[in-house]
Amino acid sequence: SRGPVLFKQKRYGVNGEEINVWKFRSMTVCENGNDIKQATKNDARITPFGAFLRRTSLDELPQFINVLQGYMSVVGPRPHAVAHNELYRKKIQGYMLRHKVKPGITGLAQISGCRGETDTLDKMEARIHHDLEYLKKWTLWLDLKIVFLTIFKGFVGNQAY
Repeated sequence: SRGPVLFKQKRYGVNGEEINVWKFRSMTVCENGNDIKQATKNDARITPFGAFLRRTSLDELPQFINVLQGYMSVVGPRPHAVAHNELYRKKIQGYMLRHKVKPGITGLAQISGCRGETDTLDKMEARIHHDLEYLKKWTLWLDLKIVFLTIFKGFVGNQAY
């Protein structure tokens, strides 16, 4: 569809500071992060090529720009849209602890099956549980394991769309 190839969306980084996260645009409508309508399976806004990018998680590749800028890490809790952050910080105990480290392109939650839509509080609680486990159990070995599993497991599956 017409429009820029890349877009940036406001998210929260380390210590809750706002950052702009880069992504390949996969939808016909670009949102700024303040008022988010999360993509759903068979969402009409997703372009055909965008569906491929999302299914394979290749839409996340531009976030290596954020890593090079020092705002993100390869591994860490995924940064959530500002609107989601404001909602879930009030509903999930310990939610803000995930901001003690840089957000990541991939994380423990993603390789544990917590990908795709977070349309229920239970789904978001599961993600946050994995994020907090990552913080408690962090080692270089764990990061390497997450990267390895992301390559072989994280870029496929029916939860990414």
